[in-house]
Amino acid sequence: MRKLLGLIAIGVLLSIAQLASAGPLEDGVSAQKRGQFDTALRLFRPLAEVGNAPAQYNLGIMYANGDGVSRDYAEAMKWFRQAADQGFADALFNLGAMYFKGEGVPRDYAEAAKWFRKAADQESADAQYNLGVMYDKGQGVPRNRAEAAKWFRKAADQRFAYAQFSLGEMYANGEGVPQDDAEAAKWFHKAADQGDAAAQYNLAVMYSNGKGVSQDDAAAMGWFRQAAEQGLADAQYRLGLMYAKGQGVAQDQIQAHKWLSLAASRITAAERDEAVRIRDGMAATMTPAQIAEAQRLAGEWKPTVGH
Repeated sequence: MRKLLGLIAIGVLLSIAQLASAGPLEDGVSAQKRGQFDTALRLFRPLAEVGNAPAQYNLGIMYANGDGVSRDYAEAMKWFRQAADQGFADALFNLGAMYFKGEGVPRDYAEAAKWFRKAADQESADAQYNLGVMYDKGQGVPRNRAEAAKWFRKAADQRFAYAQFSLGEMYANGEGVPQDDAEAAKWFHKAADQGDAAAQYNLAVMYSNGKGVSQDDAAAMGWFRQAAEQGLADAQYRLGLMYAKGQGVAQDQIQAHKWLSLAASRITAAERDEAVRIRDGMAATMTPAQIAEAQRLAGEWKPTVGH
């Protein structure tokens, strides 16, 4: 199983659909999305100065990103804080992210956790996930796997794919929750359906081993393929092996060679040596034309993006 836990970074500019009112604020968002930063700043700043929280938040985003102004984390922090003081959830989240990363303020995990919790209490899935990560790692809060699982579940119930994956990991490993392969598979499946490559890989492993689901090589093959197409090296390696063995798919040396070559270019030394050994052993039984075709396919391959 792969374990992948990391915080979600600073939020993005509000969409028009998130705005409660039209007018200058909506015009400012439209201008920013078109790259008309001077216009966006001219519209946001007067609103922000009279206490409009969405404008304060958007102005903070522009300073954080350097959109139309010199990047200035301290100035971004000032505007996020003003919006956060009004309970604006996205600003609460961004304050937590900036304390976590030490942007505009000294790095302070305890402060980061405090602001993430405020945003999480307003049902921010990003903040719920980040708070779960901090409890899982013991950053700014005492390490508490059960508390981590609680926050991952809240975000997962909002269809937040990273949280669904993380909750699946906790069930698979029995961390913070009772070990339960069926529950692990359920949450990996939810994240995999949203295009999370690590979840697709883990779900494929479970189908391959018959853990939490009925053993099914064809299903394993399908999930390995989706993760491999996104560039996950472990999945590319397993996909190559399945083509080489004809496991869950018709045996195909060209496809096996292609995927093992791609995996070998991305994985660590010991695994790379094994992928190369298997690929080169198989190449000894292939024609020069087959090898050339496999090399062409590998050279032309480009990763897809999960949905």
